[in-house]
Amino acid sequence: MISYIKGTLAAIMTDSIILENQGIGYDIKTPVIAEHLPKVGADCIIYTYMYVREDAIGLYGFLTREDLDMFKLLITVNGIGPKVALAVLSTLSVRELKFAILSDDTKTICKTPGIGPKGAKRIILDLKDKFELEEPEEEVLQTDLFMDGTEDVVALTAQALVSLGYSNSEAYRSIQAVEGRESMDTETLLKAALKRMIF
Repeated sequence: MISYIKGTLAAIMTDSIILENQGIGYDIKTPVIAEHLPKVGADCIIYTYMYVREDAIGLYGFLTREDLDMFKLLITVNGIGPKVALAVLSTLSVRELKFAILSDDTKTICKTPGIGPKGAKRIILDLKDKFELEEPEEEVLQTDLFMDGTEDVVALTAQALVSLGYSNSEAYRSIQAVEGRESMDTETLLKAALKRMIF
């Protein structure tokens, strides 16, 4: 119904903002994104979704269409309502959530308050086929990073990180952040990836 609202940021609360447009202040529930918002008094665009139930109407807002699209996907999952979907997007970026879903990484999704292993598995099961592998990193994630039995240095390093207690997506991100990883042996890449974990 309302695609977006462009207005002046009038106030920032813990889980919502007030956006003023032509003398009307819209109370918009948002993920915890205060650090990404402009200062109070500045103009901004918030992409919105109106959630309507018999007993409640809520307006939910996001800084990007990508965040809004992910929110819409999350609330299609059985047992995931707007409040939990906002909690997920307050805990993980869209990119982190996609990596977690594509790598069956329930541990990362469970970092969200209110989501346990069953809820995380449900999100993965319902949404995994919703993403097209357009980004090179995601193609690597699906093809050779976590394939069993491979002798690839990157895959062996990822397996080592997972055995140390890191999640699949944490291992993936740390390895991808290492420059020159293609020419490293497993021990060197593991040390470099662990440094990325620490810092």
